[in-house]
Amino acid sequence: MALAFTFPGQGSQAPGMGRDLAAAFPAAREVFQEVDETLKQKLSKLMFEGPPEDLTLTANAQPALMAMSLAVLRVLETEGGFDLKARVALVAGHSLGEYSALAAAGSLSLATAARLLRLRGDAMQQAVPAGEGAMAALLGAELEQARAICAEAALDPLTEARQVVEIANDNGGGQIVISGHAAAVDRAIEGAKAAGVKRAMKLPVSAPFHCALMAPAADAMAEALAGADLRAPLVPLVANVSAAKATDPTMIRDLLVRQVTGTVRWRECILAMGAMGCDQFVEIGAGRVLTGLMKRLAPEAKASAIGGPAEIEAFLRSL
Repeated sequence: MALAFTFPGQGSQAPGMGRDLAAAFPAAREVFQEVDETLKQKLSKLMFEGPPEDLTLTANAQPALMAMSLAVLRVLETEGGFDLKARVALVAGHSLGEYSALAAAGSLSLATAARLLRLRGDAMQQAVPAGEGAMAALLGAELEQARAICAEAALDPLTEARQVVEIANDNGGGQIVISGHAAAVDRAIEGAKAAGVKRAMKLPVSAPFHCALMAPAADAMAEALAGADLRAPLVPLVANVSAAKATDPTMIRDLLVRQVTGTVRWRECILAMGAMGCDQFVEIGAGRVLTGLMKRLAPEAKASAIGGPAEIEAFLRSL
């Protein structure tokens, strides 16, 4: 049975995350303390106590979710002697989770990942003025159908100018997320309803992620990644924008830059990992979003999530 580790993205954060881990395991406390010191912020207190509106801010949520994932992994390593290189065939992460995956696989240090994600969160937030962008979920839509809806919605009927509205996430199971100019996203929602899509709704996000409007953030990340210490991962990464294996540091830098404006091809990533022999998928960190998607994408595979002490103990007993 080949094992893949997956790492969650924004939306999985919740006040209280990591608190039980920190109380139970010194190794988890060390991860949270290192991230706090790196960012010169008590991010761990925000994770443990909230308030939710501050934790949800992109610049906080991104490094917080990475810290949570790495704390779980560090506990697996210290408490159970878990050897990622020996036991895990592939890693993948959803959006910011790609940085967690790379840190888990030794490609990025914990401190470097924290700094990059703080910069990434700030840059993505600042790329588009508040209110100008939006994102929406199309539930029950297929990829080609969603592309057609976006192509039609991109044209402003009043000015005949084209606006941005693109596929941000192909999560699988009929779950497509679109992103772009707020007016174009509104038109796409109406177009989806007219096309018979089961449900189309705006998402409560602060910026239009993973679309062409994020180009200024991609430029900022290109500069930051050029100067970052990024090594070959201990196990291959299956990258968001290519849905293919990557191990070369130069290629990974390029993929991380492209990811800011590109589609998160999560459905294809999971199918690719299955085709490469993975039949057990373990989500490392906060929440169970990716585990829920797995049930639709690969119902025959074994899927589970590890986010707390009891789940860590159960996983280590299962090895």
